[in-house]
This record gives sequence, structure tokens and C-alpha cells, in this order.
Amino acid sequence: MHDSAAQPRILVADDDADIRDLVEFKLTQAGYDVRAVADGVSAWAAFEEEPPELVVLDVMMPGMSGIDVLRRIRESGSASVPVLLLSAKSRDSDVDTGFEVGADDYVIKPFSPRELLHRVSGMLARAR
Repeated sequence: MHDSAAQPRILVADDDADIRDLVEFKLTQAGYDVRAVADGVSAWAAFEEEPPELVVLDVMMPGMSGIDVLRRIRESGSASVPVLLLSAKSRDSDVDTGFEVGADDYVIKPFSPRELLHRVSGMLARAR
């Protein structure tokens, strides 16, 4: 059982600095302990170093995509960590790929920060 005083740790990865800052700000404001990184390689390194309670991944990132990171998370020792994908692409194939690899939820850009917050808190509630 998690210590209720401890803030859930959330890892956010997006190569768009504006979106990354917005998500980090909104989640921090809501009381989460956020670690934000700019690409998939950093996201995987941060995940391995300290597995978070939840991960928010941009699908399209240089080097290692959000789907690649998601695949590694699902193959890791922390396979059950909830993952939310962010994508500018609403093509069904991207959504399908995300869910096939093991995404728990999916938000299309542009998104409302409030909606993202609702999705994140819902996912964390289900994971507990």
C-alpha cells in the first residue's frame, strides 16, 4: 500500500517543450511529483532509475518513440505501471498500435490540460 502522504511520481516525456512544460505544470499543481524529459531514451533511463506510479508518453519522439518506450516498460519488471499516450495523430492505426503494445489510455493533441489531469487521476485510482 502506498503511503498516502507520498505524492505519486509521474514520468512525462514529450519532445515539444511547450507541451512538456504545460503537462508538468498542471500535474505538479495538482500535487504530483513530476519528472519531465525530452525524449524516449531519457524516458526509459528515468523509468529504469526510479519506476514511477504513472507514465505519460508522447508517441512521436526522436530516437526512441513513445511506443518503443511503452514496449520496454511492458517487458520490464514494472510491467503493470499505467501508461498514457499523447499523440498528435488521431489515425486509428496509431491508437490501435498503442493499445496493442499495452497503453492504458490515449489523449489526442491538442488536449485540454484539465482532461489530461482527469485521465491521470482516474488511471492512478484504478491502479491502487
